[in-house]
Amino acid sequence: MGCCESIFLTETHPEKVQTQQPPPPYVEPQPSIGPNTTPGDMVSSFSEFSLSDLKAATDNFSSNFIVSESGEKAPNIVYKGRLQNRKWIAVKKFTKVAWPDAKQFVEEASGVGKLRHPRFANLIGYCCDGDERLLVAEFMPNDTLAKHLFHWENQTIEWAMRLRVAYYIAEALEYCTTKGRALYHDLNAYRVLFDEGGDPRLSCFGLMKNSRDGRVTPESVIYSFGTVLLDLLSGKHIPPSHALDLIRGKNIILLMDSHLEGKFSTEDATVVVNLASQCLQYEPRDRPNTEDLVSTLTPLQTKPEVPSYVMLGIEKQEDAAIAPIAPITPITPQRPLSSMGEACSRIDLTAIHQILIMTHYRDDEGTNELSFQEWTQQMRDMLEARKRGDSAFRDKNFKAAIDCYSQFIDVGTMVSPTVFARRSLCYLLCDQPDAALRDAMQAQCVYPDWPTAFYMQSVALAKLDMQKDAIDMLNEAAALEEKRQRGGR
Repeated sequence: MGCCESIFLTETHPEKVQTQQPPPPYVEPQPSIGPNTTPGDMVSSFSEFSLSDLKAATDNFSSNFIVSESGEKAPNIVYKGRLQNRKWIAVKKFTKVAWPDAKQFVEEASGVGKLRHPRFANLIGYCCDGDERLLVAEFMPNDTLAKHLFHWENQTIEWAMRLRVAYYIAEALEYCTTKGRALYHDLNAYRVLFDEGGDPRLSCFGLMKNSRDGRVTPESVIYSFGTVLLDLLSGKHIPPSHALDLIRGKNIILLMDSHLEGKFSTEDATVVVNLASQCLQYEPRDRPNTEDLVSTLTPLQTKPEVPSYVMLGIEKQEDAAIAPIAPITPITPQRPLSSMGEACSRIDLTAIHQILIMTHYRDDEGTNELSFQEWTQQMRDMLEARKRGDSAFRDKNFKAAIDCYSQFIDVGTMVSPTVFARRSLCYLLCDQPDAALRDAMQAQCVYPDWPTAFYMQSVALAKLDMQKDAIDMLNEAAALEEKRQRGGR
């Protein structure tokens, strides 16, 4: 994408815009729910998630879903994931020693979860299961400020957008202060995220108390904000001591990002430089407060009518949180089908459900050979979990069935192609075709020539709008059934 076309103010333009009014300060709206309200109109509520939900959403915490800047090297990894309702989320998975006290973790998460503001990537839930500690937040699809400032590919961030970033972060911090949560941990350019419209938001993860770091104070948060201002001014990581030397020597131009090519208002830059200098004062009492940050940056917002995605040089992602579900086309087979094949060709999930109930576990015979010791010591709990899953499956409580079948599968002592097939159907009925396809493939791994495994894959592929692959899989399943009828297993 090319650079956005815009007008920049420099020293050669003394007629600095005075006619445009700065945007009014954000006023927290009262939620209003009417008959036409859609999920996208409301900020997600805070709730508890099961570990199985988050495993399904993140492909069992696959490395392919990691969005942390340091990847798997980060002590606490952040994944993107997709819930059953197709909504994208961000999941932060803590190390097992990060929060040893489960009660403290839940209390802290619940406190952060009460905060709601459009300048935040809000916390929408948590999971506390055994030693596992996870946070769930709104997913921001357009990378971090660090990526756009330090590792950009097509264009650098224009000056007006940098001012907007600073202003929005200041508003987020001021909101936290008014809500009694003034401590934001590790404020830096990696904590600033961009939503589907390109608007900058502050990650809610920094609001979680860090038990290992007791040095955070409201004044130290202001100091960190000053370092972010330096990032915005210079476009690179610069030591605060070096920046202050440049400021004292009145070498402001040397501090500015050369990629701006002089397209900025020197008057505005001077205001930001002075604000950064105040934030970086050695004595905490000499630093401004969050209200001062907002009042200083408000008059610098001279392009409120220009959308953020335009200034950022990206495409706006309409309703990126929830992906549309493609219409499903029935699959046309090449050979006669069984009742299971017919149901799968029609993508009739209700009929498939009835067939799986009727066939029960008869196809599992011979897939497990366990010692007597294994049967006596481990099977009772596993079979009880499967029994609960079967009951939920019959009652069409598919979310509960997924949880119970997951308990059975996670132990790993006994493998069951039927359990994988049943959980695959549950995922389909919960609108998770990716997870459904994985389970159908697992069923095939356990029982390589099982027609049902291929049939379930065909339905999942059709749901994923992969019609050719779905047809191929359906025909392969039918061929396996013919082979079976001629004397195979």
